[in-house]
Amino acid sequence: MSTDRYVSPLSERYASSDMQYIFSPEMKFKTWRRLWIALAETEQELGLEITDEQIAELKAHKDDINFETAKEREKLVRHDVMSHVYAYGVQCPRAKGIIHLGATSCYVGDNTDIIVMAEALKLVKKKLVNVMDKLAKFADSYKDLPTLAFTHFQPAQPTTVGKRATLWLQEFLLDFEDLCYVSDSLKLLGSKGTTGTQASFLELFDGDQEKVNQIDPMIAEKMGFEGCYAVSGQTYSRKVDTRVANVLAGIAASAYKMSNDIRLLQHLKEVEEPFEKNQIGSSAMAYKRNPMRSERIGSLARYVMIDALNPAITSATQWFERTLDDSANKRLSIPEAFLATDGILDLCLNVVDGLVVYDKVITKRLMSELPFMATENIMMDAVKKGGDRQELHEKIRTLSMEAGANVKKEGKENNLLELIAADPSFQLSLEELQAAMDPAKYAGCAPDQVKRFLTEVIRPLLHDNRDLLGVEAEIHV
Repeated sequence: MSTDRYVSPLSERYASSDMQYIFSPEMKFKTWRRLWIALAETEQELGLEITDEQIAELKAHKDDINFETAKEREKLVRHDVMSHVYAYGVQCPRAKGIIHLGATSCYVGDNTDIIVMAEALKLVKKKLVNVMDKLAKFADSYKDLPTLAFTHFQPAQPTTVGKRATLWLQEFLLDFEDLCYVSDSLKLLGSKGTTGTQASFLELFDGDQEKVNQIDPMIAEKMGFEGCYAVSGQTYSRKVDTRVANVLAGIAASAYKMSNDIRLLQHLKEVEEPFEKNQIGSSAMAYKRNPMRSERIGSLARYVMIDALNPAITSATQWFERTLDDSANKRLSIPEAFLATDGILDLCLNVVDGLVVYDKVITKRLMSELPFMATENIMMDAVKKGGDRQELHEKIRTLSMEAGANVKKEGKENNLLELIAADPSFQLSLEELQAAMDPAKYAGCAPDQVKRFLTEVIRPLLHDNRDLLGVEAEIHV
């Protein structure tokens, strides 16, 4: 590793080798050559004088790219596509005259961008499905464990640990649906020419419109796509990049929300992200167990969400059929959004797979607040014994404030049940009140909601994508 120049932490610390390869020069330029072969084959099949020997020569050198030759040529001509056309021609002397025939630079550049994004979305989908699988297992394991719920981060009606996990899972489900829609709708640019009119191909085929109409569908089929965008300028619409980046930003937002909840739960000592035996939480405070992986998820997620603005602004500012102010931005914004999202999903896999639940702490905190939440049931029981609902309501309000003051001002335990038992208006003993303090009675339909959500929604999705399961994340730092 070079130590005398900047290296992106997305490559060194966060993104997987699989995602890095998808955006590598090797992937890019091998795809260029596949596209040149597809174009030559299509033109031959439509009647141009291109020989089998020329195509065989192109195929023989589709993977052994002479990078140094292209690099030296680019210093001279300052054009990356023509440099690689030249380098390919050096290796394929019989075919050099028909490489890139009729095409413009965006034929290889833009089609490759679409192909690369399609491959990257497949990897994102794979990891997202595995995050959902692990979350589903976690939700199922803890669907019956009551826990204090929060609104405004203030104690509220109980839920279960598993039900809370389904809220995270639901967010990722929405992202999965968006990802599938955008991924399934991706099309190639095809070979549209310098302004999208295919004028050069109309000339090549002596004005035969029918043959020109066949070029894009034939290229798309050879490259594994269902079709090409029907109209374009020189480039595919940059709104395509916006749609892709928005999917990634959505995943980042969902991961951020989950990681924030985990950080808050770790502060409460209820749920904790995995902490390795030799891991150091703080350079100064040796006892600390900081939620560093959840914090890193949030950190990377902010980057992805903000980065999604780049393609949107680029899309909005394209002039007519083509400007080049998109190029440098795309080289940064699209790969880095994918690399960061890849890192986020690896962290999510690692965190969710190793979540530690401290059920005794959860139950203790819930029981300390449960008397307040049980007051409606207590009031109803007292009414059944002949009490006046309105009078009891006022008494409970007063006693609740007294008990709350004991907790907040005096640092004492919640004694609301003792206060109610001591008031003859309620005609309820302390034993009767304590018997009503079963947390499961106050979690509503949460366990059933978890069961139905997993059974009716998540497990069918996981079954349909079972070939993607089994991913284990590797965290570098």
